Amino acid sequence: MFPVSIKGVVIRDDRVLLLRNERDEWELPGGKIELGETPEECLAREIEEETGWPVQVTEILDSWIYHITQVDRHVFIVTYGCRVASQTPVVVSSEHKEAGLFTEDEVPSLPMPEGYKRSVLAWFTRSHA
Repeated sequence: MFPVSIKGVVIRDDRVLLLRNERDEWELPGGKIELGETPEECLAREIEEETGWPVQVTEILDSWIYHITQVDRHVFIVTYGCRVASQTPVVVSSEHKEAGLFTEDEVPSLPMPEGYKRSVLAWFTRSHA
């Protein structure tokens, strides 16, 4: 059995919000479901805890099993598209080193799992449709 992590693609002003983790990879905000939560409730809570931004969680974008090679662990990842209205700066929690806002063209070259890149590009495409 794999742990499950719910992640959100948050785009504001044509830039995606990413957080840099302890492995120096960029990742999507999100986390683990607490007992009694829906995945959408989990994601809204996690994103606000990690960034200070309230979001509206929309549709599922993708899911896959990610192998974290540095610790030889697998995690089942589910990504959702999210909408944000806040124009306040990101407040980075202690879980991450920094936050960044990246354009669609910058994403492919970033050090981050391919599944996250797929989800980000899918949400950019749907957001522009």
